[in-house]
Amino acid sequence: MLKIKNFYFNDLHECCSVAWDETGECVIIDPGFYTDTERDQLKGFIEGKGLKPVKILLTHAHFDHIFGLKECARMYGIPVYMDPADKKTLQSAEWYCRQFGFRTPQTDVDTEDIHDGDTVKFGNTEFEVLSTPGHTPGGVCFLDTADRVLFSGDTLFAGSIGRTDHPQGDYDKLMEGIFNKLMTLDGDINVIPGHGPHTTITDERTKNPFLQPFNLPYDEEDKEDEK
Repeated sequence: MLKIKNFYFNDLHECCSVAWDETGECVIIDPGFYTDTERDQLKGFIEGKGLKPVKILLTHAHFDHIFGLKECARMYGIPVYMDPADKKTLQSAEWYCRQFGFRTPQTDVDTEDIHDGDTVKFGNTEFEVLSTPGHTPGGVCFLDTADRVLFSGDTLFAGSIGRTDHPQGDYDKLMEGIFNKLMTLDGDINVIPGHGPHTTITDERTKNPFLQPFNLPYDEEDKEDEK
């Protein structure tokens, strides 16, 4: 059974997740720790639980999700998995950090490519990669069907969706991914976004104001009224 610990790092309260199962192997999703204190919180938890990190997974490569990426990869000697379409996003961290006044993270990290439909394995657990570009060109979500969990990064939030009003953002692609890849999932899937509170697929189908116009009832009587 999957277990999850979420940390909210840096001034943008980015969600970094540690996910592990009964084998003790774990993955670190979006290591955005910014300070030494935040790094030590993550490291102390992993050591305290006796976990063995085996992979780093990136939902996307925006600066707030990768502040601790190189240090984390070096500290544990583990590979980084990312959609290759986000390599340019990774290298643009310096530009973004200048806009927001943050220290630029080290981005000279080798990455392993993942694509839509791939399976990421650790211990007895499997995550399916769901490609959901739009917030960034290589945005992905990680779905654990067995344990009913979706790590949605900055694609889908509780009551909101990812921003697309920045370089490389694409609203149409974001909405296509949300409706074709996420809203088709079972309603009881628990969603862990890259920022903010957890939610479920059902709650976002029925309550998310960015998705509601597409859920209005439309039947034959409505068609007659339009004539």
